[in-house]
Amino acid sequence: MDRKCPECGDVIHGREDKIFCSDECRFQRHNRNKRKSEKTILDINKILRKNRRILQNLNPIGLTAVRREILTRQGFDFNFFTHQYITQKGNYYFFCYEYGYAYAEKEKINVVTWQDYMNQQLVGYQISTVDPETNRP
Repeated sequence: MDRKCPECGDVIHGREDKIFCSDECRFQRHNRNKRKSEKTILDINKILRKNRRILQNLNPIGLTAVRREILTRQGFDFNFFTHQYITQKGNYYFFCYEYGYAYAEKEKINVVTWQDYMNQQLVGYQISTVDPETNRP
């Protein structure tokens, strides 16, 4: 029984454990698989960079209060952030790199810049969704 190359379908000649008919087919398969996994990373990074840019533009002085609608209108995606900070009072700040936000009231959001003292309570890096009613993931 002839073994067939999973990439091009040609008959494989040579060693029994050979999977592809040629280096070219092997490269094509591995490159395609890598592109798929890299695309996910690129897509997420694109969203994070856009979120960061929006927060940066809205926060020229380090602390700003804005309506949620303004962020949404500019294309901000609340489902993506790099890390979060929890205050001593239990409030969550969600950061896109060095710019973050917290839910102040139902439709108000405080936009902040990362401060050195926050390094002591860094929760972690994750991608998560947040319930705007409870201000919790």
